[in-house]
Amino acid sequence: MTNTQIQKIVIVGGGTAGWISAAALAKLLPPSISVTLIESDSIATVGVGEATIPQIRRLNGMLGLNENTFLKATKGTIKLGIEFSNWGKIGESYLHTFGDVGLNLSNLQFHHYWKRAQEEGKQSSLWDYSLHHKVAYSNKFDRLERIGKTGMTGLSYAFHFDAGLYARFLRNFAETSGVTRIEGFVKQTVLNPHTGFIDHVKLENGPQIEGDLFIDCSGFRGLLIDKALGVSYQDWTHWLPCNRAIAVPSQSTRPLVPYTKSIAHTAGWQWRIPLQHRTGNGHVYSDQFMQDETALEILLSNLDGPPIADPNHIRFTTGRREKFWHKNCISIGLSSGFLEPLESTSIHLIQSNISRLIELLPTQKMEPANINEYNRQVSKEYELIRDFIILHYHCTQREDSDFWRYCKNMDIPDSLKQKLELFSATGRIHKEPEDLFREASWVQVMIGQGLIPQSYHAMADRLSTDQLEKFLADIDAIIAQAEAQLPSHEDFLTRNCQVDLQ
Repeated sequence: MTNTQIQKIVIVGGGTAGWISAAALAKLLPPSISVTLIESDSIATVGVGEATIPQIRRLNGMLGLNENTFLKATKGTIKLGIEFSNWGKIGESYLHTFGDVGLNLSNLQFHHYWKRAQEEGKQSSLWDYSLHHKVAYSNKFDRLERIGKTGMTGLSYAFHFDAGLYARFLRNFAETSGVTRIEGFVKQTVLNPHTGFIDHVKLENGPQIEGDLFIDCSGFRGLLIDKALGVSYQDWTHWLPCNRAIAVPSQSTRPLVPYTKSIAHTAGWQWRIPLQHRTGNGHVYSDQFMQDETALEILLSNLDGPPIADPNHIRFTTGRREKFWHKNCISIGLSSGFLEPLESTSIHLIQSNISRLIELLPTQKMEPANINEYNRQVSKEYELIRDFIILHYHCTQREDSDFWRYCKNMDIPDSLKQKLELFSATGRIHKEPEDLFREASWVQVMIGQGLIPQSYHAMADRLSTDQLEKFLADIDAIIAQAEAQLPSHEDFLTRNCQVDLQ
């Protein structure tokens, strides 16, 4: 029986996407499958993806990376969530945390009990019952899986880090694990005239690299999936009108807060990401509603410290490929699509897609059923993340600029419309199995931006008024006690992964 297993995987492009892919393949696939990565030092990567979500801990764990070593190598800090300022109303803010709020009781989500208490006259914020919220704003952190024997989960966290250093860290891991790196610029992609598959790529300096499966990590250029195979692109600008970003690092300021900041402006928003050695900043905006010069002026006037590099201007079109896997080519990273970094999902999409590839690893026959299933799963995940990001723009009370009036009144996908209508009427969330974001995330963003449900589930009435008061008071006391015992975020970094900044 002829062995039809693939023997050669070729990755075109480095950066975060290329080296995550290479590291995961080297770790999980047998040595009989060679992995080659082609990249050119002369091609700059976008490299502004400095904030992550908790799923990255699964990737690091799968690779067997020591978390403290990883944080020190990437000059990283801890992230407990994202603070959104000026999104619902100017002057208001909320923290979308990675953790649950309160404690679900009798299979009913906590916010239904909170809503009932509100109707009975209790003046409290939903975030009064969030451990992550109190810890983040106290600038504290430590690894905490659970809160004693209470049944309440501890701290769910992710990281801020230098994306370039992370790619370098993974490159060292991948090469040590057997990945071959070839320095060079891909000049031509040659297709098989009979099948239309990629046969090999030719490098500018002469060699040609053959493979059974090609992974396009060439970024916005899409050298393989677009230029060679002609897979078209779905443009989602009508739902997500921002199409420009300006990134600039600034001097680090203290304290190092354990959360990302997202500050809405008149035609977009600004990120602020604290690293140990600097602060990452950027302004995401729509050139339909704001001039580039104005966007740069807004960014530079809202830095915490002096800039330490020239601004990097980035153009993008929000959307995705019609197909992520076509013939014997899979696009991963920016070549597959772009969802702006509002909820830090870019690195997650890289790792989830390479995980799907490993799960659906083809033979040399490139089974269509495999390809179709991969495309179905990735398309669904993109669309669910898209809806969650649209939510931030559409669920607003702002009408102070043409941009916000457009976002507030634009047509939205039916899938998002149904979620909003259901929550507004009943406080319920319909979570689809493939949705990256938990019910707690949807609840925090909707309530944080002013969408308060009209009613709560009748199951919340099973508690008497006294029982409800005690339930809420107990949660508050448990959170206060847990928060009081934690060290500061900077103490945690100093103890575990401090970087020498000299």
